[in-house]
Formats: sequence, structure tokens, C-alpha cells
Amino acid sequence: MTSGCITVLNAGSSSIKFGLYEEGTGGNLLFRGQIERIGSAAHLKATNSEGRSVAERSWPKGELDHHGATLEIVRLARELLAGRPVLAVGHRVVHGGTDFSSPVRINSDVLAKLAKLVPLAPLHQPHNLAPIEAIAKAAPQIPQVACFDTAFHRTQPALAQEFALPRDLTAAGVRRYGFHGLSYDYVISRLQEIQPALARSRLIVAHLGNGASLCAVHEGRSVASTMGFTAVDGLMMGTRTGALDPGVLLYLMQERGMDAQAIEDLLYRKSGLLGVSGLSSDMRTLRQSETPSAKAAIALFVYRIVREIGSLTAALGGLDGLVFTAGIGENDAATRSEVAAGCAWLGLALNEESNGLGAGQISSDQSRIAAWVVPTDEERVIARYTSASLSS
Repeated sequence: MTSGCITVLNAGSSSIKFGLYEEGTGGNLLFRGQIERIGSAAHLKATNSEGRSVAERSWPKGELDHHGATLEIVRLARELLAGRPVLAVGHRVVHGGTDFSSPVRINSDVLAKLAKLVPLAPLHQPHNLAPIEAIAKAAPQIPQVACFDTAFHRTQPALAQEFALPRDLTAAGVRRYGFHGLSYDYVISRLQEIQPALARSRLIVAHLGNGASLCAVHEGRSVASTMGFTAVDGLMMGTRTGALDPGVLLYLMQERGMDAQAIEDLLYRKSGLLGVSGLSSDMRTLRQSETPSAKAAIALFVYRIVREIGSLTAALGGLDGLVFTAGIGENDAATRSEVAAGCAWLGLALNEESNGLGAGQISSDQSRIAAWVVPTDEERVIARYTSASLSS
């Protein structure tokens, strides 16, 4: 009998990552890939589990939107699976609000509730929902499951989720949600496999990429995080401001005449590493630059991380381990070294040779705090949850 497969879609603002997995919560990866530059000159590339290219294609500028890109992935999946059925499709959805604290099978009611959360994640939620709608129309018989970036943080104490606002606003959902939860979920599950004692301790996981956040974790559960009501809060990011005095927004409206759309564009797309450097949102480009503005952007990025590590250490009542993950966290040894230097007061010291390799434990034998690099895999977490939902 032919076994079935799980398809995973992780849609961003200009790309859709995808993975095809064997059925089962421990399902093996069969194929993975992405369509990038959606809305521009879209390009698809897919590889098998060994990393060998199995498909590549490009489209003229403006020809492919998220709906069309989803259908192209569906067509490719059918071709690669050669008759093996797709049992379900799992999706990364950034915001689950207060209604969804765990993965959920998608129906029209769920989709309507998720659409109402678009204002809370304007860069992500619309693109997360577009593939769901495309598959519901093209293949309504296939179950779809939403897995949420906010769900991991629903274990936080009520105090950690509140702003100092009137109670009616808190009750209406204006609270700290936290994001990157699927990444944190995977990292903790991986640590439970390779370092179970560390996974149970007081940890800060640093998800450092174009989007960046920190999460304080104890006994495998989220205690506090740097992101709050939206995914623009907390750390400085590739193009996002991170934490900002609300008075700045009042100033921009009252003195600069900026409306909500202009402010959204500034906060989400024109600030962060890009805004400070005036050069790029890509850490690799900034590291190669000798310009003072590039160096200033990197310094501010590291400074904000170190400050927030201090804050989350207080929330945990101490710190036993620091784990780096995501694009910058996994691949930029210089950032890890600079963050560690800023945390020397905590007793953190790196083994620079191990740090240069960028895998596994990178703290020195003399360090009072364990430091690790654990590559994240959000798609595998989604595949596990999607497969589990079929048997529940």
C-alpha cells in the first residue's frame, strides 16, 4: 500500500518555503524548496532529502502572486510524489490571537477569525492565509492545519502578557503575544533529544534573522519574550525598528504629518539594520562593509540583544543557557562572539574555535553558562503537528 505524505507551506511576504514529508509525527523529509521573489521575477528551486536539485524554474516579473505560487507548488508536489497521496497540508500562521493556543484544522470559521488578525501582523498574516485560500479552492478535499507562531507563548504568566492599559483594552486582546513560536518549539524539542538537562533549565533562545526575537524558557515553556502585540516589538531587526518609545509615533503624526500607512511603512520596512546603515538589511553585506554606518547598525543590533538578555534573565531569576538559532544566529560567528562579550558579566565565555564552526556547544569549559547553536526547522514542527492532527 502506498504511504501518504504531508505538505508544509511557510509563506512570507515575497516567498513560500515548502516541504514534503513522510506520513507520521517523525516523518522523514522527502523534498523541500521555495519560490522566492514572488511579485517580482519569481524563482522556484527544489531539492531532495540529500540536497540534490530536482526542479528549478523562473517566471517573468509580476507574473506570479502568492495564489499562483501555491498552485505551482501543488503541481510540483504531485509530480515529485508520483502518485503518492497528500494527506494534509500544514501552514505556518504567524498570529493565532487569543482563540488559538494549539494547531487547528482549518474551516471557514477558523479562516474568518484568522483574517480578523491581519492588522496585528500586516507583513505576515495576509501571505500566510493566501495559500490556505488557494488550496481550499483548488483541492477542498485535502485537510489543512494552521500552526501558530503565537501558540508557544500562551504558557506565559498572565502578568507577562499584559500592558499597563485599561482593563477593557486588555480584555479586547491588546496584550503581549510573542512570535517565532514554531522556531522556539523546534529548538526546545531538539535540545530535549540532545541535552535534556539543559532543555529543562533556565534558557534564553535567540532567534536572530531578518526577524529577530528572544524567548525566556524554563522547563521547556515560554516565560517571557521580546516581541509583544505585534512582530515589530523587541529587538532591532532587518527592516523593523524593534521597541520604540510610543512618543516617537505621536511626534511623527503631529510634527511630521505622517499617517498610519506611512508610519507602518517606516516601522516595518525602512528601519532596523537597513534604516541605521542606509545600506542593507542583510548582516552579511554589513559585515563586509567598512562604512561607519554599517558598523553602527551592527553595534546597535548587538547592544539591543545584550540589553534584552539582561531583562529576560531577570524574568527567569537567573540564566543557565543561551541558544542561538535562525539565519544570523546560526551563521554569523561574529554576532555570537559580540553578544557573548556583552554577557561576560553573567559568566558567559565562548570557545572561539567551536564558535567558528557554528554547531553544537560553543561555550568554553570555564563558562558558567552553556551556549549552543541549534539550527531551527519550523517546517518539520509543522509537519509533526499536521500529521498528529490527522490521528486526533
